[in-house]
Amino acid sequence: MRDFNERQSQLFFVMLTLLARHSPTHSQDPERAAERFLTTELHSPVDEDVIGALAALAATFETASRGVFYEHRPQSLPAERLMSEFKPLLAEAGKGGGSTFERDAAVVLRRLEAAARQTLTDTTGHRRAFLDLVGRVMRAQSENDRPAEETAAVPRVIIP
Repeated sequence: MRDFNERQSQLFFVMLTLLARHSPTHSQDPERAAERFLTTELHSPVDEDVIGALAALAATFETASRGVFYEHRPQSLPAERLMSEFKPLLAEAGKGGGSTFERDAAVVLRRLEAAARQTLTDTTGHRRAFLDLVGRVMRAQSENDRPAEETAAVPRVIIP
């Protein structure tokens, strides 16, 4: 992320927020997270689906940035569902952006795809490692964004 421009950084965090919705660790209440995970485990995407959706979207944006409108399709149905969830948000974000937005989106999507692939190869046997990682990161970020009133109520020890 270190070499992203401002629009790419914003798009990166938007995509992470969307991906975090599919992680059981993202919920604030641990009991509800387990409940949500158990009820949707059979229908929830795994890292391979995320990789497929991100790769297809990136290829679509790369093709569009060259002036050819062709929608690449992922190989699995869960990846197709993910892609259809991402497309409206990306279309809204890209209004009026033209080919520069398409290039920026392709860069961000390829970077996320590479991160998901790397996580998948590093954690063999865990099919949702990338989604779990995204859920933990986004949960930690949302906990750091609490309003000042909430953090002021927490007792603190002051050491001189």
